[in-house]
Amino acid sequence: EFMNDESLIESLLPAVEQQLESDQTPYVKATFNRLVEQEKISPDEAKELIAICLADESNRMYIDKRDFDIQRYQQLLENLPSELTEE
Repeated sequence: EFMNDESLIESLLPAVEQQLESDQTPYVKATFNRLVEQEKISPDEAKELIAICLADESNRMYIDKRDFDIQRYQQLLENLPSELTEE
């Protein structure tokens, strides 16, 4: 149920936009470019997929009471779009 939380995804889109612009998170931009250019996913949908990964890691962070795991986030991004698009 967590993955389909539209409002949560919406609320994370500005953060994704920020990451796309930031020098600190080049892997986000790389993932975005890969999804749009190679996977032929629309820019809006690509941002949503990235937001889902961000939501997933944020949720896990909250559950496990730990800091944000950039390694895990990058791994989730690298797995796109495979596991999220399979309903």
